[in-house]
Amino acid sequence: MSTSSATQPSVPSSGQAPVWVVLGASGFIGSAVRSALAAHGIEVRAVSAPRLGAAGTDAAALLAEAAALDTERSRLAAAFAGADVVVNAAGLATPGALDSPGLRGANSLLPALVADAADAAGVRRFVHLSSAAVQGHRAFLDESLQVEPFSAYSRSKALGEQVLTARTGGTCSVATVRATSVQGPGRATTAKLARLAASPLASVAGPGTAPSPVSSVHSLVDFVLRVGLHQGPVPPVVLQPWEQASVSTVLEAAGGRRPAHLPAWFCRAVLRSGYAVSSLAGERLHGALRRVEMMWFGQRQEPGWAESTGNVPEPRVREVLEASRN
Repeated sequence: MSTSSATQPSVPSSGQAPVWVVLGASGFIGSAVRSALAAHGIEVRAVSAPRLGAAGTDAAALLAEAAALDTERSRLAAAFAGADVVVNAAGLATPGALDSPGLRGANSLLPALVADAADAAGVRRFVHLSSAAVQGHRAFLDESLQVEPFSAYSRSKALGEQVLTARTGGTCSVATVRATSVQGPGRATTAKLARLAASPLASVAGPGTAPSPVSSVHSLVDFVLRVGLHQGPVPPVVLQPWEQASVSTVLEAAGGRRPAHLPAWFCRAVLRSGYAVSSLAGERLHGALRRVEMMWFGQRQEPGWAESTGNVPEPRVREVLEASRN
């Protein structure tokens, strides 16, 4: 296990409590961010995100749409006035969704609008919550701009990242956090994982030692705080650090039993057939197949900004998964 659990994120002692804005503060991750900020003595403003529909399907078109949203940008800029950091935890977390203007509006257009408003309000840093799903079936996750989205949801999140990196001229520091497979108390996906892990269907490919990107909401929130509080530069994209879990240890922690071990060739054949059928059905099964793929094979993560700057949170995924059994 990593020994990088080091120091907790600390608030600069400037004599005045910093102010953070959180969009999506009523959601699973947003509410956890809000609670952690309050525990660190940071003033939190919960701001509602506008419901947007996006016609564009590329970064240039979405930037033009964001530039035309004068009323919404002005409303957000007024709500951001005096804030040090803005966190966008809003969006549609619907891995099985089909492409739609609403999906692109929430996950692709909204980040550009919020970044523009943060610039207008003089905010120091904008932290946007994205998903490691944007890198799809790559052999490993990293902080590069290379993406391989495989579904409508992951394409919408990838487009949101591309819109932010395509922006020019802003003074606000923009950092996109690629969250991995985040689990936590009260999350439906965590309860489903626990039920699956406790069932005879729990299985891994080969020896089951492949690294798993399954992570804890506690470590993600800690990482978001570190990114927002960091006084130096932060890269445009940072990856939530690996929590030292393998595909086997994830299932054992969540289900309290050892998973079955399947031949890797068999697992690959099943996935190839499944994705082929799903493609014929408009990618309706892609989300479920991806979850099976992660259960069997996991996905390696490359060390990045967090490791190089000592900003790796304490791994808590085993603790969260063991608690989910109850």
